[in-house]
Amino acid sequence: MAVMTRWLSPDEQRTWRAFLTASRGLMDALDRELQRDAGMPHAYYEILVRLSEAPRRRLRMSGLADATGSSRSRLSHAVARLEAAGWIEREDCPTDRRGQIAHLTDAGFAALAAAAPGHVEGVRRHLFDALTPAQVDQLRRISEALTERLTGS
Repeated sequence: MAVMTRWLSPDEQRTWRAFLTASRGLMDALDRELQRDAGMPHAYYEILVRLSEAPRRRLRMSGLADATGSSRSRLSHAVARLEAAGWIEREDCPTDRRGQIAHLTDAGFAALAAAAPGHVEGVRRHLFDALTPAQVDQLRRISEALTERLTGS
């Protein structure tokens, strides 16, 4: 039995292309600004944010990978770079010899605190300033629906 392809309508195709262009453009702009202003890519910023919000600024590496949407190997490479900068330390997991815990250092927290105002301003300028309050609400609801569909949560 042949599977019937559900091709995108012209309106769906325009919407898909607009979404791709906007999301890539937004992330590229934020990444460039973080690199320029804070010397870190957006992926490193997100790792620091996730750790800053965790109890005692610590997360198991596997949990950090899940939270950031990174593969274990990609996260390990990023954490090694952040360790070299003195922003993160890795500790052995006390309950599982195979596991490790990433700990945000005071220097890492200070780097995050220094980068945050410029990053938040970039998010505001590139995203929220372009939208009406009703569009912001729509974007949140659309994003939540997509997340629910993609993650089942």
